[in-house]
Amino acid sequence: MSARSKARRRALDILFEAEQRSVSPLEALKARREKTDTVVAPYSVDIIEGVMTQGEQIDEFLGTYSQGWTLDRMPAVDRMILRIGAWELLYNADVPDGVAVSEAVELAKMLSTDESPTFVNGLLGRLQQLKPTLLA
Repeated sequence: MSARSKARRRALDILFEAEQRSVSPLEALKARREKTDTVVAPYSVDIIEGVMTQGEQIDEFLGTYSQGWTLDRMPAVDRMILRIGAWELLYNADVPDGVAVSEAVELAKMLSTDESPTFVNGLLGRLQQLKPTLLA
């Protein structure tokens, strides 16, 4: 697993924990650093901050283009994977679009339901197609 893949996984863990505990992601990050000897890579922090900064817009895009699923109905882990994937796809020019989508699909394969990889791929693929107009 590459360093960036590990950083994505760590960011996912922290974002998921924050939502489950109803705390801010930065609070969850701070707690993780203080209470464990876990090293949080700078790219994990970039993802967390990016998802927080662009979260409202990301959720709007996900909610608009998700077919048959509201954000609230999605499994929490899928929601976090989609937020990370959408942030990388739409707001992080350092990550090629295909990599953002495939990394999100891999996270879904590892951590979610059998249907999740297809769902994540389809929704992020749709955002990838619409990217020029979404960010115009």
